[in-house]
Amino acid sequence: MNFLSPTALWFLGLIAPVVVFYLLKRRRTVKLVASTLLWQRFLAENQANAPFQKLRKNWLLLLQILLLILAVLALTRPYFSSQTKVGRLRIVILDASASMQAVDETPNRFEKARAEALTLVDSLQDDDQMVVLVAGASTEVRQSATAGKAALRRAIQAAAAGESPTRLRDAIKLADTLAKANVPKNDDKELATNSPPNAEIHLYTDGAVGDLSEFENKGLNLVYHRVGQRGNNAGIVQLDLRQNPENRRQRALYVSVGNYSSNALDSLLELRFDNQLLEARPIKVPPGETAALVFLPQQAKDGVFHVKLAAEDDLAVDNEAFIPSILPRPIRVLLVSKGNRFLEKALRSAPEVELATATDLSSPPNGFDLLVLDDVLPSVWPKIPTLAIRTAPTNWFDANGSVEAPAVVDWRGSHPLLRYVSFDAVQVAETTRIKTPSWAQSILEATETPLIIAGELDGRRIVWIGFDTLNSTWPLRISFPIFVANAVEWLNPSPDRAGQLVVRPGDPWRAPLASDTAKATLTLPDGTKKELVPVAGQRELVIGDTTHRGIYRFKSGTNETVFTASLLDSAESNIRPRDQLSVGKLGEVAANTGRNASKELWRWIAVAALGVLMFEWWFYHRRTA
Repeated sequence: MNFLSPTALWFLGLIAPVVVFYLLKRRRTVKLVASTLLWQRFLAENQANAPFQKLRKNWLLLLQILLLILAVLALTRPYFSSQTKVGRLRIVILDASASMQAVDETPNRFEKARAEALTLVDSLQDDDQMVVLVAGASTEVRQSATAGKAALRRAIQAAAAGESPTRLRDAIKLADTLAKANVPKNDDKELATNSPPNAEIHLYTDGAVGDLSEFENKGLNLVYHRVGQRGNNAGIVQLDLRQNPENRRQRALYVSVGNYSSNALDSLLELRFDNQLLEARPIKVPPGETAALVFLPQQAKDGVFHVKLAAEDDLAVDNEAFIPSILPRPIRVLLVSKGNRFLEKALRSAPEVELATATDLSSPPNGFDLLVLDDVLPSVWPKIPTLAIRTAPTNWFDANGSVEAPAVVDWRGSHPLLRYVSFDAVQVAETTRIKTPSWAQSILEATETPLIIAGELDGRRIVWIGFDTLNSTWPLRISFPIFVANAVEWLNPSPDRAGQLVVRPGDPWRAPLASDTAKATLTLPDGTKKELVPVAGQRELVIGDTTHRGIYRFKSGTNETVFTASLLDSAESNIRPRDQLSVGKLGEVAANTGRNASKELWRWIAVAALGVLMFEWWFYHRRTA
């Protein structure tokens, strides 16, 4: 047994005054007599006696001494120490993701995790230290290694749960690094790969941590504190916006709802546009499944669609989602060609394209959104997105001769440029031999050289085709106009695409800047405005303050861009607590909400002292009754 306040043992010296008071106590016997005259001599003799009496057996004295001993023992705060080593480093990781706002704990999961972490702080011994990490949108070190319990409590109490998806892998990686840095100098070298035994990583989460296979052989000394009681939740897990192909005046809004509870979901899905209710539809989702609805609203102006699920569950963060909708604007395209009718016709058939043609390019193409070069070598290379067909030599890559009749062997069908595009039965007469540069990837491969490459160079997107399309059978295939339409959509630099204006909470958003922008303003969902000062000559601004879901407004000069943050994460909406964490294929960490630690006994001793006090009161009144 150890004592947190051993100096309180000095109070045991109070036993001596208690005994002295009993020695001085005058003991009188009650007698019934006829007259006090006979007692005068006895009183005189009694007053002449010394004040100190012989100490006799007295149960009240023993009870009072026992009471004093118990009170002093409680003041010393005795405790039984655990079997762990003295001088440990405890690294606390608080999961501050969206799922920790679930209210199946009182008042929510994060508050429960915070309370358990504060209890762990109270169990620290004098030589122990603790680090506090908060894993939200990014891992934040709230408190570096310290033994000061007051500082640790302030750090934990100042933490708060956010609305971002779970990102615990980076937090565990940082904790592992801190644990290894705590290895004593005289320890074995093998601890360089495993966490030292005197360092513990305490993870407070509901278990939705993702893939931890990279820690399989790290020897983590990980303690998993599971938080959460149930998985009663349903949420919006997918939201997409497209133009209705059957009616260009309508927008097609695709919404997917996942039900992760054990009961069927029977609720309403509301659609709003700029806070105006457009439609409310019933939706039924069986337990453990997802269901989708498609809305086809009319849209007359730019705005934000807001979808809300009217479900009563344990997590409210995923019941709302936002997506901006910008009306299509014409894409100004300049075609520089000597007369490729197939290419010109394909460009004119692409949606929202305003096409201009030229035979050469002797000046920068000002006023255009993208440039198409067809077998033309410009005197001035453009600074806008470019589709270049058999345009060599350039400074984009090294060209080395040509290849006759290259055979198409593979293409990257997952790339947006090749969506619904097939190169079956496409024959090419000749192509330029190149090596794929570092800034691009090959999306169409021949046996000896890439035929089409795509990438981003100096802040602009580029698609390069190494062969003359007129010397191939490709323009005769339906895949050719589809590829041209895909290229226009992929190269279009306009930020009006819905997918570019939606981020998850905590993810950065890249805001384009005009060259003369000196100051920009960001309005947060709660109405707070922040002034941003771009660096001179900066072409874009990375905005990282997106930790809350809702509508953000970015104003640069006279231009204002609206973007939104929505959770849209099925893994985060599945709030069912995990009983164990999987660390690779062979490793598992079971939940351990209770753990042997230094246990203080003063509360039980104080209860015993109170019991002795009550017994003394009863015994005294019983004796004198």
